[in-house]
Amino acid sequence: MKINFIGASDPGLIRFSNQDAFYTDPEGRFFIVADGMGGHAGGEEASRIATQEIQSYLGANWNSAIPSQKLLEEALLQANEAIIRDQQNHPERSDMGTTAVVVVFRENSPLCAHVGDSRLYRWRNSQLDQITEDHTWVARALKVGDISPDEARIHPFRHVLSRCLGREDLQHIDIQPLDIQQGDRLLLCSDGLTEELVDEKIAAYMQDTSMLDKASIALIEAAKEHGGHDNITVVLVAIDN
Repeated sequence: MKINFIGASDPGLIRFSNQDAFYTDPEGRFFIVADGMGGHAGGEEASRIATQEIQSYLGANWNSAIPSQKLLEEALLQANEAIIRDQQNHPERSDMGTTAVVVVFRENSPLCAHVGDSRLYRWRNSQLDQITEDHTWVARALKVGDISPDEARIHPFRHVLSRCLGREDLQHIDIQPLDIQQGDRLLLCSDGLTEELVDEKIAAYMQDTSMLDKASIALIEAAKEHGGHDNITVVLVAIDN
């Protein structure tokens, strides 16, 4: 299995800073997208700490005997603890936090972990599927039928997270195996993309991902054309021969 990938991030049209962060492992072993919150400095620091801690822990323990699911869980919990330590050392950032979505290719069993509303999508045979489930009030209300999909897109609580990194009460990390086939394309993204583009619009830009750099730019530019109200980050991963 050959993996090609690219990542890109843009501040969007409204914000002066970029509180998103991403990491693509040069060897194609793992990929991270994080979307910080808590004000200008806090959001940038939270997403930076998260990507750095996750990358560092995965890299240092990649060849260890730790099972992949445990390795991924510990990486995100370590990131959570690092953000909390920074909050304690810098009270002005006490409310900062970050989402995170991480994909790892290890032991021939790809896994995804996520906290918050940064998403993972899979493109296969002209169909786009959302793999992760947002940790938001709106996602929960939508799941139980309290609101409709149309209401969810404009609901005033749509940005209210039920879970994020940087919280002492975070006890559980959602981790799931990934069904990956040759020809699949994965999209990790922050909500700066999904807030502006419905899934059908994203799917239109995934029709031709033979050139990942052009596809990533096209997705970001489309989000900006639809408002660009938030930072926009995308990581595209192609699974080929």
